[in-house]
Amino acid sequence: MSNDKKISLPLANPEASATPPATRAEGGDIQSEIAREVQDHSILLYMKGVPQQPMCGFSARAVAILASYGKPFHAVDILQDPEKRQGIKEFSNWPTIPQVYIGGEFLGGSDILMQMHENGELGEIIGEL
Repeated sequence: MSNDKKISLPLANPEASATPPATRAEGGDIQSEIAREVQDHSILLYMKGVPQQPMCGFSARAVAILASYGKPFHAVDILQDPEKRQGIKEFSNWPTIPQVYIGGEFLGGSDILMQMHENGELGEIIGEL
């Protein structure tokens, strides 16, 4: 007689986990909008300006580091949206911009990105995407 028992538990709401959070345009709030952006983009940079025209040196450095890997990344100009500028700081519990998310995980700002780039850790993370 075998003691192997198989237990299968149903998910509480299987469709809830597949539904991304709502944007503000869809009736959500800033936090759910940021959560959606983080979920939808494998490499995401919240920055001042746009990659073609960064508006601060730290954002320019983050763009240069990410661009050096040759993988596409999505950038969000927080200067265009004061609510998002404050909201991203609350979302990550990180006070400065730029902020980088890879694979849905918050990595940090420009200095941390530079350290990870220099020690090879960033290349490993990006290579796993």
